[in-house]
Amino acid sequence: MTEQVRYQKSDRVATITLDNPSARNAFDFDMAMELKRLWAEVKTDPEVVCVIVTGAGEKAFCTGWDIRSTAAGDSQQFAKLPRQEAPYGQITAIQNRCWKPVITAVNGMCVGGGFHFVADSDLVIASETATFFDTHVKVGTVAGLEPVGLARRIPLESVLRLALLGGSERMSAEEALRVGLVGEILPPEQLMPRAQELAAKIAEHSPTALARTKQAIWESLDHGLEGGLDAAYAHIEAHAEHPDQLEGPQSFFEKRKPKWSPLSE
Repeated sequence: MTEQVRYQKSDRVATITLDNPSARNAFDFDMAMELKRLWAEVKTDPEVVCVIVTGAGEKAFCTGWDIRSTAAGDSQQFAKLPRQEAPYGQITAIQNRCWKPVITAVNGMCVGGGFHFVADSDLVIASETATFFDTHVKVGTVAGLEPVGLARRIPLESVLRLALLGGSERMSAEEALRVGLVGEILPPEQLMPRAQELAAKIAEHSPTALARTKQAIWESLDHGLEGGLDAAYAHIEAHAEHPDQLEGPQSFFEKRKPKWSPLSE
């Protein structure tokens, strides 16, 4: 475990905070392994329905892989591992096959590997002071994984600007909103309250229906239309036997709050 990642739970919502101030919330091997452990915990914890990911402070959300590890030669070692086993391939919910909804609250700079969290998030909101840029090519490394993830969310031109300019120009929060990288921008003091508000609204719903809905949508991106619809329908068929399928309509007509069953995958 590492103190550079904080984890809190309250009212069916978990909050993961990247807290490495000396490196502007960059992550290293130990932080990556702690994130992997936390996603495994989230996945199996019936008390958690939705997750918020953010960074400590107001200057940086996440500045990617800790450059001190790169300078020490760690990246060369990890580059020889299969993608899924590399530390930066194990830090998000999607990478860990955790299908509980995730809200990312970008509180400051999002740089390089920090885009993993944004690319793999379900909802993204940002502070008005947030900026987005990618310095991979500036320090002689390949901007590969993060741009590929971003290309599923925003226009290719915007992805290439981030990847090829190497941080010499930065995307503002307003531009991020315009191209669809984030869904809302807010004053810094309103960022976490809004994230918590959204998470609370999501956490009111059936945990299993939420997870299956998220999985159907994300996995559809790996198929063409017909394949995506077939895969999504398989989740609908599986859910037909779940007790929440009946509890939802019954509670609606009985004018009471539903009593959802724990998530079952």
